[in-house]
Order: sequence, then C-alpha cells, then structure tokens
Amino acid sequence: MTQLDKLDQRILAALQQDGAITNLELAEQIGLSPSPCARRVKQLEEAGIIRRRVTLLNASKLDLKLTALIQISMDRHTPDRFEIFEQAVSGYEEVVECLLITGQSADYQLKVMVPDMEYYQEFLLNKITRIEGVSDVHSSFMLREVINTTELPLKHITPPQRGGTSRASSA
Repeated sequence: MTQLDKLDQRILAALQQDGAITNLELAEQIGLSPSPCARRVKQLEEAGIIRRRVTLLNASKLDLKLTALIQISMDRHTPDRFEIFEQAVSGYEEVVECLLITGQSADYQLKVMVPDMEYYQEFLLNKITRIEGVSDVHSSFMLREVINTTELPLKHITPPQRGGTSRASSA
C-alpha cells in the first residue's frame, strides 16, 4: 500500500465529506498552501487512491422510495455464467450495487432502487429472472436506513516514521 502521511489522510477525509470543495478551501482546511495541496491531490489520484468524484443524490426526492436487497443463486459456478450475469446487471440502472458473495446460499447480492413495488415486480420478472443461469432469487426490502455512507475509514492508516520514505512526504 502507498504510505500516506497525516496531510494525505486529512485531504482524503475532507474530500470524502465534500468532493466539490475547491482546492483553496481544501488547502485552508488542512493547513497547506494551494499549490502543494493540489500536487498531493493529483498524486492521490495518480496512485488510484482517489478513483473519482461524484455527486450524491437524494433518492426519495427522485421518487426512488423502494430499496431491495436481492440474493441471487446461479445454477452453475462457472466463469461464463458469472460473466453473463455480471454483464446483464451492469446494464440495469436500477442496480446500484452488485456483490459476489460467499458464506450464504446465494452467489450475488444486489442493491436495487426503484419507485415502488409494482416497478420492482416488473424489474424482477422481466429482467433479473430472465438472466441465463439465475436459479433462485430472495428479496428483502429496506424499512429504514440506519447508516448510509460512502466514506471509508482512515484511522487504521499509520503514517510513515520520520526519516522513512513516503510517496507524499513532500508538501
């Protein structure tokens, strides 16, 4: 793993809170001048630590009131079956998350957001169950969101020791 110092961690924490923050605001917030701050952000992007920046939307204000967690079992565990399934669900905008899982009787878990139960039924019957290899489907529905964050934990990262080399040690 690329070693991150405290300034890198503060940059990442700030960007997770507000990806639209300007470089000037970010630099002020973490205690750097703008040029070194911009260089660090660019280094974090080039290292692949910052993948992209997005805008989070309010689902209920967009009439996406039903969230379903769907566990899906496949009839065969072959690379071809998995590829067919993954390619199909990648094309459905209702699927906001797709996980290949273990420790359950299911192979995949999908998080799907739709306006209502009628829409969900159409989606399930006309899309999910028609994917080649899908053998079993179990749906659960979200009653209330307790925690929903896109922020990754950063406290476990230990900065490099003084005198050691760090990719981002120069300000």
